[in-house]
Amino acid sequence: MKRNFAVLQNQHTKPLLEKELTDKIIGAAIEVHKYLGPGLLESSYQTCMEHESTLRKLPFARLVDLPLNYKGIELDAGYVIDLIYDSRVIVELKAVERVIPVHEAQLLTYMKLTGIRVGLLINFNVPVLKDGIYRRVL
Repeated sequence: MKRNFAVLQNQHTKPLLEKELTDKIIGAAIEVHKYLGPGLLESSYQTCMEHESTLRKLPFARLVDLPLNYKGIELDAGYVIDLIYDSRVIVELKAVERVIPVHEAQLLTYMKLTGIRVGLLINFNVPVLKDGIYRRVL
């Protein structure tokens, strides 16, 4: 049986969208988690992610208001995005016992409303941070 290795290679070598930037963001989150561990409030991780991102010279915007467009009018519906990196990646931070579907839905909604295609949901309330990282692409 002859295999088409070119096809297999293309499936596995297709670059992830914004991989370099998300790798840097995840590296910052790992550093914050290594230093603080689980069990703190989300606001603590937010502040430390901002500081670590500044140390790493990662461009970001914090606590970005997201208006809701309803019938052509932008309304303040109280949505706030935790972090947006370089206008290319949305990061939603959590410090919860477990991630539930509404957390992922929140990230995906923010991505759709902003047009930003890549998002990370990071839950710091886990023993090993890699178990709390969810990457989504539209």
